[in-house]
Amino acid sequence: MMTKQTNSNRSEKIASKVQTLVAGILQYNFSDDVLIRGVSLVGSQSHGGMQFVKLFFHCHEDKEATQQRLDEITKQVRFELAKKIDQKYVPEIRFVYDDTLERADRIESLLENIEK
Repeated sequence: MMTKQTNSNRSEKIASKVQTLVAGILQYNFSDDVLIRGVSLVGSQSHGGMQFVKLFFHCHEDKEATQQRLDEITKQVRFELAKKIDQKYVPEIRFVYDDTLERADRIESLLENIEK
């Protein structure tokens, strides 16, 4: 007997698919952009009944300038996404900086100071 797929599982799959497709779009369509070239998409999260997808990114360059540049090209990226995604509706996308690595480094540094 087949089980019915839950909505949250479907949301996760769509968010992951959007992340993969957008990563390809950034790599191929914006490879000449210095800020975008340094962007890594590290996660995704679906909201609002799969109408919105947050794409978490990390970069080694100026994160504010990179965020601004990603905000500028979001409309173009979504247009390209519409060509590639096999869904009735294309979700709105939003790029959000992921500071997990910085927080992990800070915690590690604090732990090292405690040991000393």
